[in-house]
Amino acid sequence: MINYPPHVGMSRTAPAGDRSGSTPRPNILLICTDQQRFDALGASGNPEISTPNLDRLAGQSATFTHCYVQSSVCAPSRASLMSGQYVHNHGLWANGVGLPAGTRLLPEVVSAVGYDCGLVGKWHLDACFGPRTEPQPEGIRVWRWSHAPYWGSSENAYHRWLAAAYPDIYDRLRAGRHATRTAGVAGDSFDVLPTEAHYSHWVGNEAISFLRSDRLTDRPFFFIANFFDPHHSFGAPKEYIDRYRADELSRPRTVPGELATKPPIMAEASRESYAGHAPGYVSYSGDDLQNIKANYYAMVSLVDDEVGRILDALDATGLAGNTVVIFTSDHGEMLGDHQLMLKGPFMYDCALRVPLLIRWPGVIPAGRRIDELVEWIDLTSTILEISGASLPRSQGASLLPLAKGDTNDHRGWVLSEYRNSGHPYDPAVHVTMLRAGDSKIIWHHGPPSSGRERTGELYDLSEDPHELSNLWGDPNHAQLQRDLTALLLDTLVATEDRSQPRKAHW
Repeated sequence: MINYPPHVGMSRTAPAGDRSGSTPRPNILLICTDQQRFDALGASGNPEISTPNLDRLAGQSATFTHCYVQSSVCAPSRASLMSGQYVHNHGLWANGVGLPAGTRLLPEVVSAVGYDCGLVGKWHLDACFGPRTEPQPEGIRVWRWSHAPYWGSSENAYHRWLAAAYPDIYDRLRAGRHATRTAGVAGDSFDVLPTEAHYSHWVGNEAISFLRSDRLTDRPFFFIANFFDPHHSFGAPKEYIDRYRADELSRPRTVPGELATKPPIMAEASRESYAGHAPGYVSYSGDDLQNIKANYYAMVSLVDDEVGRILDALDATGLAGNTVVIFTSDHGEMLGDHQLMLKGPFMYDCALRVPLLIRWPGVIPAGRRIDELVEWIDLTSTILEISGASLPRSQGASLLPLAKGDTNDHRGWVLSEYRNSGHPYDPAVHVTMLRAGDSKIIWHHGPPSSGRERTGELYDLSEDPHELSNLWGDPNHAQLQRDLTALLLDTLVATEDRSQPRKAHW
């Protein structure tokens, strides 16, 4: 049987306490990658990948081993972090959709309590390809925006920097910008630039520049360093690719006939990713898949070196002792597991579970590992508590009590949603996932929400941690399926936005 959780309030951020004493408020450095699955980290127990700097950070941090994002694609997930809300409340339900006007976000409220806020890299809380440029958000003073390194992204700070610092490289890229690009093994030309000209190195440079000279020194800072790697296309500077032997890496995790036991969208996505906009798993040979994994790991190692440079700059500037460092990612990557690539309407752990490290010297015990289920919106509430800010419609629960060891009690479940959120499928694909304890249920919604068949997935993660055996419809697990379905319905009601105040009893 499933133990039903208590009612979920709109905001469970602990009071910040009196900030008027002599202890200065801590700085907050949020480092976020794009599409980095939870196990793409040496500290997560992966012996194949080299991440010495992130492993060092993990040894100094609280590591949350079961952090789940609110959506498996970029913009809905990032909107949840910045708003503190579930996807069904904040309204940014798909890539290419903007937030409703007037939505208050984390940098705005943190700035309002005296923090100097900045960002480098990706933002992705609005449509941002073609001629569209995301506007500078309220509260962010230093704005070094670049959605992605590619030409499909709008005019941006990375392109301006590249043109000024490496004009020969920039001109060569411009000359070949209309050449056909194959999303896959070799990667885009931007991906394989020399390290010193690479987008990830630029993010590291800008973060270090902020720490050394661009911040306002009379107040604490909240700085967001958003890397685009290890997002596809799959490529990296040669020095990083040379670190890996593709033929020595583990093969994608799947079993023969797996797709026949899963909802039909899985076989469709295995043939073509991104609703037909990118090659699917079946398009690649076994060697191709190994090269993709090697390049993916190379991208992570590149980011790892940049994180190391940023951490060294914190030490060199004397800021490390009073800076909370957070490392995480917006969602994962299928990487051939379950015969799938990239991301989409997939609710496997490799798509939804991400790294989460929080370092706060003198406050959070170093090396602490926390296995409780937590959500990305809990990180929002954590930053609010650290800064003393308030975001009334946020729905998470601060992770500081868990991180400090004050409690082992959290909500006990996590919720993720996909609402035709990537490249649109026709008929639409709508999927909702709930994990409670070691059980996971995934509803693939049918009429009236979609013209697709109503079906689903059910996993017992204690017996099947890699989600290879779908128990949906199995008579031996019918009661578990009913209990989890009831819990999912109650959770959707519990997480509705009822922050609008009642003016009278009637």
